[in-house]
Amino acid sequence: MVSADSRHALIMAQTGSKNPHPPAWLDSSEYPFQSRYFQTPSGRLHYIEEGSGETLIFIHGNPSWSFEYRRVIAHFRRTHRCIALDHLGFGLSDKPYKESLLPQFHVRNLELLLASLNLSNVTLVMHDWGGPIGMAWALDHPELVTRLIVHNSWCWSVQDQKAIRMFSNLAGGPLGRFLCRYFNLFPRVLMPASFGDKANLSDMARRHFVSPFPTPRSRKGTWVFPRAIIGESDWLEAVWKRHDVLANLPMLLLWGMKDAGLSGDVLARWERAFPRHSTQRYGDVGHNVPEELGARAILPIERFLAENPTNGGRK
Repeated sequence: MVSADSRHALIMAQTGSKNPHPPAWLDSSEYPFQSRYFQTPSGRLHYIEEGSGETLIFIHGNPSWSFEYRRVIAHFRRTHRCIALDHLGFGLSDKPYKESLLPQFHVRNLELLLASLNLSNVTLVMHDWGGPIGMAWALDHPELVTRLIVHNSWCWSVQDQKAIRMFSNLAGGPLGRFLCRYFNLFPRVLMPASFGDKANLSDMARRHFVSPFPTPRSRKGTWVFPRAIIGESDWLEAVWKRHDVLANLPMLLLWGMKDAGLSGDVLARWERAFPRHSTQRYGDVGHNVPEELGARAILPIERFLAENPTNGGRK
């Protein structure tokens, strides 16, 4: 089998890309992973691939990046192959302003990256927009997926949810676009406000969520995603209509109950659709579950993986 380093070298040789130097704001003691880059038609996509064994793929949402999964990856790379990407427009990936940065765009780039990585027995770990993006990929490749782990996410039209519709119209509308572009609204203001306990967002972590967006043009993705919550309702509904392809898979739901947007009704819909679910509710956690839980997510994930062995394929 070709090693991860050999595949990475081949990819970089084929594309002529070189790894950029890590930005000055990146704390390697907090994010102790080797950065890798995959060249897409729209720019360099940053990802990490750590460890070996069964594969865990981590997919983030807005305005986050693979950094939010760092504590879980640092643990599971001892026993698993951990892959986490930064969507184009986020994290350490390129910020292609001329691209749409809509969820469908991110699905296409996820497809390109994962097609290069020789996958089987995949457990998807998804948060926020990582849910629809990851599910869209999984529904196209059900033979590769054996388990699902979901942190506060959704995968269907929410046009009937007044609070979510208002948020989408505000944060994704002209005012939200202006505030995101010129004041970096999402990571500076909206993300901290959505924590269940503000003490769970350290100054160090906040810096790592704000710093990937240094210029107005680099922040496009942070206002496109909220606009897409309602604007891409038809696409979301089309993805959800196929969910039964995966409905037999075991699913772990790690849910922050202090999330004002993705409430218990959203959680209940996942539970109804995936009968082999197990749920952990956290009364002190808001929307940003991977960052807020941190190492607390390790034990329930370990238990879930142990209780749902793949045995070389689907259980």
